Amino acid sequence: MLKGFEEFQKVGKDGFDAAVKSFGEMNKGFQAIAAEVTDYSKKAFEDGTRAFEQLIGAKSVEQAVEIQSTYAKKAYDTYIAEMSKIGEMYAGLARDAYKPVETALSKKVS
Repeated sequence: MLKGFEEFQKVGKDGFDAAVKSFGEMNKGFQAIAAEVTDYSKKAFEDGTRAFEQLIGAKSVEQAVEIQSTYAKKAYDTYIAEMSKIGEMYAGLARDAYKPVETALSKKVS
């Protein structure tokens, strides 16, 4: 009976350790994503400010339309690229957070 209790205790400890490691990986992943979003937001704000300054200095309506069109295309392309990158980061976060759980489960099955 004592051996069964020790095994039960070990399984509980392994599960707890896996959960702690998993939460640690999630924390690192969320910090990286937050840093990436912050950098993107800063860059997008700077690009918008630059485009606005160019619009103020436009000499004609045609030049203003060209500045606006160029800004809109760049903003869209940058947004799509950034969302793809963040999506990949979320997928990586899920993989990394699941690894400790997967390892603990494979030890229990074996």
